[in-house]
Amino acid sequence: MKTKELRNETVKELQSRLADEKKKYMELRFQNKTGALNNPLQIRKKRREIARIMTIIKEKNNEE
Repeated sequence: MKTKELRNETVKELQSRLADEKKKYMELRFQNKTGALNNPLQIRKKRREIARIMTIIKEKNNEE
């Protein structure tokens, strides 16, 4: 998801999205350890997505 789209969401929506992304990240890590993950670069992309969401949440909290 692009940053512009994330900035239009509320903090609660971002927090729920963050929880979902963290869950997906853990699933990817598990798949990687068991050898079922075909593309390990998905882990990096998911980690960056999580960081992007956390950054936007912090920015929105600082605005308030």
